[in-house]
Amino acid sequence: MSNLFAGIPASLPEEFVQTLASTPDFRIERIISRGHASPPDFWYDQDHHEWVLLVQGAARLQLEGDEQMLELSPGDHVIIPAHRRHRVEWTTPKELTLWLAVHYSS
Repeated sequence: MSNLFAGIPASLPEEFVQTLASTPDFRIERIISRGHASPPDFWYDQDHHEWVLLVQGAARLQLEGDEQMLELSPGDHVIIPAHRRHRVEWTTPKELTLWLAVHYSS
């Protein structure tokens, strides 16, 4: 047994990503951000689908081709299809932003 809020590093110079469970076709990650964002002009382009749940904090995601950013609050979730380019534009620096990400193939 474990707790989603346990074992969070006190210092976060970079976003903290931890795999909680995985198989060859499936991976669950806990991601902790505090004011982190994707580097300028960087886009994720993944071979797998990703379901992302914002558990705590606040964030903005940009999906390539969409003019409006997704404003995420606790409880919001989104499916990002494989090869849908996306980036994290902002996470709140005032508190931890905790995400759960499920990566899966078709």
